[in-house]
Amino acid sequence: MNESETALISRCQAGDQEAFSMLVEQHSRVLFGTAYLMTRDRGLAEDAVQGALMQMWKKLPSLRLHSNLKAWLVRIVVNEVNQQRRKKRLPTVPLEQAPEITDDLEEAETALVRDEDHQRLRQALEVLTVEQREAVVLRYFSDLTVPEVAKATGEREGTIKSRLSRALDKLGEIMRKDEIFQDRR
Repeated sequence: MNESETALISRCQAGDQEAFSMLVEQHSRVLFGTAYLMTRDRGLAEDAVQGALMQMWKKLPSLRLHSNLKAWLVRIVVNEVNQQRRKKRLPTVPLEQAPEITDDLEEAETALVRDEDHQRLRQALEVLTVEQREAVVLRYFSDLTVPEVAKATGEREGTIKSRLSRALDKLGEIMRKDEIFQDRR
């Protein structure tokens, strides 16, 4: 945790809501992205992040200043998503992302290829188990280290390494089978 985060945490622990807003703003992309990739639904992800933010505010007084803030925040979001999953039996909804609109034909074509690749990757992620997908999202999207993923999920590092290895093997196999994806490489 850097000095500015430590100062923000101290202010938050003293009840400063403005500091909390600043803290949330710094990490909102990772928090929402993690929830979105886990739920595959924008509304559910927003609900999970909102619930997680309430939990964060309540739990901030107990956060130790030498803790890894990002891992702590992601852990709360993961817990909130899992709690929603248990309560509501979240449906699996395929992800769709609209391509960006542009006047430049070459830029539009590049955006379309990028969106198609992202869609293929999202579809490949759907094949993974919930645990494998969670490990991949936390490691590669949230950019947590293996020890941080282990801490965020409450699992051992060896378990996370195993899940990541199996998930990456499965993703590689799926992507290699996709001839169109291979032809653009």
